[in-house]
This record gives sequence, structure tokens and C-alpha cells, in this order.
Amino acid sequence: MNWVPLATAPDQLVAELWSGVLQAAGIPAMIRAGDTSSFLGVSAYPCRILVDEARLADAQAVLESELDVVFDDDEGPE
Repeated sequence: MNWVPLATAPDQLVAELWSGVLQAAGIPAMIRAGDTSSFLGVSAYPCRILVDEARLADAQAVLESELDVVFDDDEGPE
């Protein structure tokens, strides 16, 4: 798989939610914390959601339809 950024969630809890919705739809997703101390607990900093490049459009469609996440073509979700 070629992992690419899908979106940046405002914090780890939102990232976990988005990742879970994607995985429930059959789209593998990973979370990359925005800070180095996330291993100590839940990160309050933005976290990136990564998906397989081949499933990027599918992942965007899932987040848009299930969670009303709006993607700007240049900058990710608003």
C-alpha cells in the first residue's frame, strides 16, 4: 500500500472517529499523531489520517457522506 494523507483531524479523538468510520466501510486507515508525546495518552494536537492512495477518493466520499466532512480540493477538510 502507498499511504497518503487524507485529512488532518483537529485532535486524536476526532481522528479515531474518522478512522473507525473508514475502517467500518472497508477502507484501511492509519493515524499519525501531530506531536511526539501521543504515546503518553490522547493527543490534543492535530492528527493526520492516512489511507491507501488507491482508496483516497473512496475515503473522501465516506467521510463526506457519513460525517459531513467537506473537502476543499487544495487543503483537505474544512
